[in-house]
Amino acid sequence: QVQLVESGGGLVQAGGSLRLSCTASGRTFSSYVMGWFRQAPGKERQFVAAISWSGSSTYYADRVKGRFTISRDNAKNTVYLQMNSLKPEDTAVYYCAAKTPWDSVYTDTKYPYWGQGTQLTVSS
Repeated sequence: QVQLVESGGGLVQAGGSLRLSCTASGRTFSSYVMGWFRQAPGKERQFVAAISWSGSSTYYADRVKGRFTISRDNAKNTVYLQMNSLKPEDTAVYYCAAKTPWDSVYTDTKYPYWGQGTQLTVSS
């Protein structure tokens, strides 16, 4: 089992940048595929990005491709989401999640482990 804690959210102006972090407990972090999802008020949770166990493979939602970058540091048990060129429509609670197989990484129901979320607000 793994416990996840996100940090780094906040208020940023449109066009700005922010980096989210998600730190995992336990000694098996490198065995988990990590994903970032987001949920805006009144909307369904959306896939944002995923990264494989070693970080060699990444996958992005079209809506963030070219603006967001997912990375991980297995020595620090941490996955990051670097967000650039932020837009007001990026405003949401951002969650990190963990799973083991690299399949259906864009499907939230495939992830058994979730953090509590961190709020990102992008002002226009």
